[in-house]
Amino acid sequence: MKDTMIGVDLAKSVFVLHGASMTGQVKFRKKLSRSQFLKFIADQSPAVVVMEACGSAHYWARQVVELGHAVKLIAPQYVRPFVKRQKNDAADAEAIVIA
Repeated sequence: MKDTMIGVDLAKSVFVLHGASMTGQVKFRKKLSRSQFLKFIADQSPAVVVMEACGSAHYWARQVVELGHAVKLIAPQYVRPFVKRQKNDAADAEAIVIA
């Protein structure tokens, strides 16, 4: 059963991840390079991985699905209202999980 949600803020060189339980309890916050990202995701138990839809999101979604995770893409306009503090990559990753 997938009891973890991982929000991913995709960027050019560094991805920010926010992991939380389905009840909202924070499990981890990480900054990873592109090469570290798939290694980290492969080591995680099956989870729901949520990303903002962008140019590279479909590529990364396919890669993550191949590793056994469920992927959800969210349009940016649905994430923006959930950013609780100043906009940055970590805040975006957290908002993606909440949205």
